[in-house]
Amino acid sequence: MSGSEREAYAPSEVEAKWQSRWEESGTNSFSQEELAHAPHPYYNLMMFPYPSAEGLHVGNIYAFTGADVHGRFQRLQGKNVFEPIGFDAFGIHSENFALQVGVHPMELIPRNVENFTRQLRRIGGMFDWAHTVDTTQPDYYRWTQWLFIQLYEGGLAERKEAPVNWCPSCMTVLANEQVVAGACERCDTPVEQRRIAQWFFRISDYAERLLENLDRIDWSETTKKAQRNWIGRSEGATLRFPLADGSEEGLEVFTTRPDTVFGATYMVLAPEHPLVDRVTTADRREEVQAYRDRAKRTDLVSRQKADQEKTGVFTGGLCTNPATGQDIPIWIADYVLMEYGTGAIMAVPGHDERDFEFAEAFSLPVVRVVAGPDQGPDTPLAEAYTGDGVLVNSGDFDGLPVEEAKDRISTWLEEKGAGRTEVTYRLHDWCISRQRYWGPPIPIVHCGECGAVPVPEEELPVVLPKVADFKPDADGVSPLARVEEWYRTDCPSCGGEARRETDVSDTFLDSAWYFFRYPSTDRHDAPFDQELTRKWLPVDCYIGGNEHAVLHLLYARFITMALKDLGHVDFEEPFARFRAHGLIIREGAKMSKSRGNVIIPDSIIEEFGADTFRTYLMFLGPFEEGGDYRDEGIHGPHGFLKRIWETAVPVEELRNGPPDPQVERKLHQTIGKVSEQLPELQYNTSIAALMEYLNVVRAEGRTATRSEVEPLVVMVAPFAPHLAEELWERLGHEGSVFDGAHWPSFDPSKAQEETVTVAVQVNGKVRATVSAPAGAGEEEVLALARADENVRRHLDGSEIRRVIHVPDRLLNLVVG
Repeated sequence: MSGSEREAYAPSEVEAKWQSRWEESGTNSFSQEELAHAPHPYYNLMMFPYPSAEGLHVGNIYAFTGADVHGRFQRLQGKNVFEPIGFDAFGIHSENFALQVGVHPMELIPRNVENFTRQLRRIGGMFDWAHTVDTTQPDYYRWTQWLFIQLYEGGLAERKEAPVNWCPSCMTVLANEQVVAGACERCDTPVEQRRIAQWFFRISDYAERLLENLDRIDWSETTKKAQRNWIGRSEGATLRFPLADGSEEGLEVFTTRPDTVFGATYMVLAPEHPLVDRVTTADRREEVQAYRDRAKRTDLVSRQKADQEKTGVFTGGLCTNPATGQDIPIWIADYVLMEYGTGAIMAVPGHDERDFEFAEAFSLPVVRVVAGPDQGPDTPLAEAYTGDGVLVNSGDFDGLPVEEAKDRISTWLEEKGAGRTEVTYRLHDWCISRQRYWGPPIPIVHCGECGAVPVPEEELPVVLPKVADFKPDADGVSPLARVEEWYRTDCPSCGGEARRETDVSDTFLDSAWYFFRYPSTDRHDAPFDQELTRKWLPVDCYIGGNEHAVLHLLYARFITMALKDLGHVDFEEPFARFRAHGLIIREGAKMSKSRGNVIIPDSIIEEFGADTFRTYLMFLGPFEEGGDYRDEGIHGPHGFLKRIWETAVPVEELRNGPPDPQVERKLHQTIGKVSEQLPELQYNTSIAALMEYLNVVRAEGRTATRSEVEPLVVMVAPFAPHLAEELWERLGHEGSVFDGAHWPSFDPSKAQEETVTVAVQVNGKVRATVSAPAGAGEEEVLALARADENVRRHLDGSEIRRVIHVPDRLLNLVVG
């Protein structure tokens, strides 16, 4: 057949054919029977998407493709790979957009889900559409509500009044993790502080377990570091500063630096501290109250910013430093938070930067109690000294190194009843109440006689009613609180008049357990099947964005631990392996609507095909780092897939017989490299290796053999599954290329080069290279080196004192 008559590569036709075939035959779907009896289960999970109105963006496809490549590789190794997908469809994003366009979310979200489903099918993912979830469906959030009740009955959910972050634009409470640089992560509006009764999960009870387990789970180090920092374990001491008015009352502070207590020259309370009124004198009361009112209008995250201008007010009260016996002034300042430690700090301006700035601003005394090298007790402090050293101006403890002084002073204060050693955590309880509409109603009934009563399990789900006016209230009243016929109900306990909880739960609760539901979507009587859960979980591999390190990923770990403690599962870590993918930029710039550089996947797939788009995204750079998308770059991967097609089609022209020796050597080198790199998500270098191999196969216009082409078809299958399926079928195979352990076997002996180039050094400087048989010993390589004229000249008859031989790479002759 002439070149002009050859069948051209037509991605759209090939991909339509195989997507239809996969769906008809259920290639990627498990029946419940298959799930129950899979001999080699492998749970491959990706973060399910929020179905926005805009549809899938390139970042979604990058993440999903990377996860799918991994799943397909595992399947080609013979694993039974379960790769479900679903939709995280509740939440403020969806509700805000619905308000913006004037469409009810119960109408808008199903349309978005339908569009996402179309796009997900088009990219060729190995998704099991028989096991999908939509968090907005009552048959899903029934079990989200069940989960809330389990935690409530287990003592892990409680309603309490606390200062919270309030977004005046979204008109709802935000968790600390959802405030970025003092602004709402969703809408970038400056966040305020309010004091509201909210539902909290007691995640802080799990702080130590969450921290300790990070040492034994196989996760991206950047993610583990983020969680360690967020949990924030601190070892120190709680010290008691008695009030100076002779009463029995005192102020407790937690400090990681008990060695600096002799330098505490003033005390600072959070404006919300319960003893502020008690210590404030009459002449200071008006100013103190005005400051407390201002602090209420500042969000909790902004109050912690180190570069924020220090403000504060003296209360007029005094307390006594337990180490020095001196009375020191009590101030209030918004950089101290009631939610951290005890809501009070001993201020040591000589050795803490924030305290030093505060002392400078209000002319408070600064005392040095730690001296570094070449410093003494009277060395002036132009700034806080935070380095190591020995104690000074600290009584009997002068001269002690800082670390030793921490223990000695803590013990001393404990003996005199002024302190105790303690461990604290930065992690605080998870506020899950939201004063919005689009979310699962919290399944609690408030009764005047019985208090908070959980809705009985047989009455779940508490269905979210369709409400025409679902706009949030600026005063923090939930939209459901305006629907009297919905919230008025009978108490499940006493039968008296009661009121439903009108807040909805945080969307992160929906996503904290969704992976449990996937294998059990057929179960309508339980959130998850116990046997299937034991068989398939923990998840073998989870791939997603590192932006969720201290949100979704931390919450999912907590929920799994709680379920274990409550007797529902027998493991406490949900994801055996987690890898954070990188981010895609475009032409060197971050993608955004305002820049007009957002990539629309549909048009690219239409022009080049999903296989090309997938391969290009994985070729951009290291998957865990991301890459720079350039429009012209897609032509390289497109040409690569086209050349594979042209090499294999028509298959009748492929030669039979074994591979050419040179091609066979390159084949096994490629199998070895790709087999090693794919499990480590080194996709870009794997594709590069496949490209190199194809170049050898096609070198000088040679006709390839079937035995040279078939392994290439299998190895490219994770990246270009449609193309691989088509060529696999044309090569005479029945069924899918993914229906079996078809990954080519690696023979190291066949990958060995016949000859290698060895660098020859004389006293560490390269003087020649010689060609030697692969695996040649030292004597043989030395003989070849001595025969080289340039080596002989540099030896110049000198005695060789030492020979350093690195097989197949280097020979270094040390002469003198």
